Amino acid sequence: MATQNGNANEDYAMLRKANPVLSDGTPIADLFNLETREVSLSTMYDPELYRVEMDKIFAKVWLLLGHATEIPKSGDYVVRHMGEDEVIVARDRKGEIHVSLNVCPHRGMHVCTAESGNAQVHKCIYHGWAFRPDGSFVGAPLEKEKMHGDIYPKEKLGLKKARVQLFHGLIFATWNEEAGPLEEQLGDMKFYYDIMFGKTHGGMEVLGPPQRLTIPANWKTAGEQAACDGFHTLTLHRSQFDIGNFGNISDTMEEFVPIMQGVNVADRGNALRCISAATTFASVIGSGEDFNKMSDDERLAKLPPPGIVNAQLLAEMKERLSPEQLHVCAVAPPQVGNMFPNVNLLFIYAPLPDGTLGSGYVVHTINPRGPDKFQWITWFLCEKDTPEEVKDIIRAVAVQTGGTSGLIEQDDSDTWPHMTEAARGSWGRTETLKYQAIGGVNRPEGWPDKANVYAGLSKDDAQWHWWLQYHELMVNK
Repeated sequence: MATQNGNANEDYAMLRKANPVLSDGTPIADLFNLETREVSLSTMYDPELYRVEMDKIFAKVWLLLGHATEIPKSGDYVVRHMGEDEVIVARDRKGEIHVSLNVCPHRGMHVCTAESGNAQVHKCIYHGWAFRPDGSFVGAPLEKEKMHGDIYPKEKLGLKKARVQLFHGLIFATWNEEAGPLEEQLGDMKFYYDIMFGKTHGGMEVLGPPQRLTIPANWKTAGEQAACDGFHTLTLHRSQFDIGNFGNISDTMEEFVPIMQGVNVADRGNALRCISAATTFASVIGSGEDFNKMSDDERLAKLPPPGIVNAQLLAEMKERLSPEQLHVCAVAPPQVGNMFPNVNLLFIYAPLPDGTLGSGYVVHTINPRGPDKFQWITWFLCEKDTPEEVKDIIRAVAVQTGGTSGLIEQDDSDTWPHMTEAARGSWGRTETLKYQAIGGVNRPEGWPDKANVYAGLSKDDAQWHWWLQYHELMVNK
């Protein structure tokens, strides 16, 4: 009988893996109405769904862990998370970057208990087992007495390793041995991410250590908003208009603000808002010149994309990017968006209090720490060859706008806990998130045929793409 029950349990487990069903009998697929483009609000809290997400998303996809310039020297390391799994991101003597599970294979203790540092050997404080930056096992105390036993050879006692891939200095990792290269996950959006992160020969660097903040909200509240939710700009960020950062807005909101116009692009859950350069030029530079009548070269000279702060970097950008990519930079450079599932990007023009122009380079990761909590990590970046005095300006702008205490993020982080709390209620969880303001594909003349392109007023198209990718991973794989 025990064998029969065991087989039945195995069959049920396989069925749940292929077509996941929650313990109350609800198929995960029933949390979505693909025809009316609705998602159950219960997804923003359900603890059982959260566990499925850890297995079907965070254990399967490529995840951003940091930037290579955080660990420039041999032995440098930082501790980060892949879902609920803590990992050590370290550089070895050969300069290679490794990502290892921060769990001692002896008795389950965290091997590394510091957030960052430099060490050629990571030694577990519990029983003294030691590991190299690449995760391989050095040995244990009482070597001759075989403290580590004789069942497994030392080569089998290292830390579990993730696959690692670098993208313009950004460190990505995945546990999934069957996952394709990162480029497959980025899809056509790689064309735009290359613009953002690969414009110069020297690449980018971090401006100091990242900021960390724990927010009492489900990770998807921030994750899906990052996929080009434009509508919240009108109300949640109203203070930005009041102080002049986002242009002008009427008291009645009958006229849509210029910043709501642009080109949204999306593919495989990844999305970006490419905001009109003419709008940015008018609101930030304040010149009376007709930006629309300028050539692409003239536009780039007048308003280079964020991070291109001098003629040298502008020349490098023209060497590295294709004519199509340069056209995007001249017409509507990407400024805000995401990388699926949990990265938020904010590359914006932002005037400083003294009136000078700074470019805020901000990258966030949304790291789940439970169904109602996530860790918000914020990096500030700039091009490596940026003059030192300008780096100070860039960091100041980034902190002022997108940092933990930034003007923009103070607005956003106020809504996410409310959504999560609402999803806990018996009646609240029966409500739905609605993505019914769909504009449809609309590619401007001359715009590259890369990703799904939605020009005009920013609507729900790109955000719905995020949910379709989530649905694909949670239901079909």
